[in-house]
Amino acid sequence: MMGLKTQKLDLQMADISGSKWNEVNAEGLEIDNVCLAHTKFNNVNMSNLDLNDVNMQGSSIKNANLSGLKVQHANFSHAVIDHVHLYGTEFHNVVLPVEGDGNFDPEGTYKPVRFQDCDLTNTQLQNCNLTNVEINHCDISGLKINGVLIEELIQQKIK
Repeated sequence: MMGLKTQKLDLQMADISGSKWNEVNAEGLEIDNVCLAHTKFNNVNMSNLDLNDVNMQGSSIKNANLSGLKVQHANFSHAVIDHVHLYGTEFHNVVLPVEGDGNFDPEGTYKPVRFQDCDLTNTQLQNCNLTNVEINHCDISGLKINGVLIEELIQQKIK
């Protein structure tokens, strides 16, 4: 999907795994019960995106604006999220893999979800297992995990 510009695109019950989304502007996109495994998103603006029951396993999201993203019942195992604006994002019941759950590449190397150089300001992670999830060089101010501010969680660990 090259250069797609739309205000409303409704995807339901489809398998479009392995697709490439380059320079897509699709604010308010609704994706419901769709397989997007191993999909590459590059230079996309999909703010206020709703993802429900979506398989994003092995996907790569780079240089994207996904502010206001709402994700429920999704699988992000092996995902790489790099230089992405996720301001005000909500993750509910999302698979962010843990070691031993079968999320290994063919060579047997475990690959957790990785957030790199992302804006996670005011993001909410609810009922998500974050064991081994990598968060590198990200703005995490206001980040809440199961309703608790990250700053409070850090203080609890320091004590």
